[in-house]
Amino acid sequence: MKHSHIFLPLLAGLAGVFVVNAVELPANGLLLVANKGDHTLGLIDTAAGKMIATVAEDGVTGHEVVASPDGKRAFVPIYGNSGVGHAGTDGQLIRVIDLEKRSVVGTVNLGQGVRPHCAVIGPKNGLLYVTTELENSVTMIDPQTLKIIGTIPTGQSEAHMLALSSDGKRGYTANVAPGTVSVLDLEAKKVLAVIPVCKNTQRISLSMNDRWVFTSDQTQPRLAVIDTQTNGVSRWIEMPGTGYGSAPTPDGRWLVIALPKINQVAVIDLATMRVAHTLDVPPSPQEVLVRPDGAEAYVSCDTSSQIAVMDTKTWTVKKLIAAGAGADGLAWAKGK
Repeated sequence: MKHSHIFLPLLAGLAGVFVVNAVELPANGLLLVANKGDHTLGLIDTAAGKMIATVAEDGVTGHEVVASPDGKRAFVPIYGNSGVGHAGTDGQLIRVIDLEKRSVVGTVNLGQGVRPHCAVIGPKNGLLYVTTELENSVTMIDPQTLKIIGTIPTGQSEAHMLALSSDGKRGYTANVAPGTVSVLDLEAKKVLAVIPVCKNTQRISLSMNDRWVFTSDQTQPRLAVIDTQTNGVSRWIEMPGTGYGSAPTPDGRWLVIALPKINQVAVIDLATMRVAHTLDVPPSPQEVLVRPDGAEAYVSCDTSSQIAVMDTKTWTVKKLIAAGAGADGLAWAKGK
């Protein structure tokens, strides 16, 4: 299927819907959160400990978000009104949000309902990669022109989440219902391997040195550790609950992972591949993000509409920040 791309400028008639006055962004950066229940993108000043603005996505519903490298824009794929594998609407849009103007300034139209979900910026080429779930693919977009420049097959259904290697050459998708991980050659635009993992998997992340891929078994409280050199499951890490979103700390020492069924976050020591700490958080923790300087980690808590802020030195929850309904996907937008 050939995608179309459309850039939609703001219309004067939408002035009552979107905030259009430009404001200076916090110097320390912004935490972005996809509020699924509100259909908004939340902008959180973590130093002030509050959500300072929301931007209506004018669509149903964005689950994930990524920020541009300069911290000025955010890209929100509009997935639809259901969860992965469930009946519902099939989104086909990606909203482009100006974080200073706090408004939607463009839209990529994928041409038909494909459930775009996880968005990632290529670390070397700066391209926007978005999982297009119903097409079993990842779509590549030029974030400057908003033109679709290619697709990469995943070879599997429900390719939901995506992680990229630090050199930008490899991509890894967590394929939910098949319980597999696809290894992608991003330059050749092809599948290199499909790794069987478990009956049903969710979420995915990479170690800082690109040696390990992590994805959670949804039928047992364990985390698969995939060796990127052999493209096979190397070991399993037992956890106190079923895992979900995860992220490594910048120093490569820890992996922070949400455990939504028991309302906790686990901290895994990557030297021993064992859980070293657990923290209680509000109900239904979803996604984890570690701030680029490594000082804090954040977890979105869906049911309570909050962000738990964790101190990575003491591994304690230092504060809770009110977010929007159904808080889920997180991204960091750098400051001035």
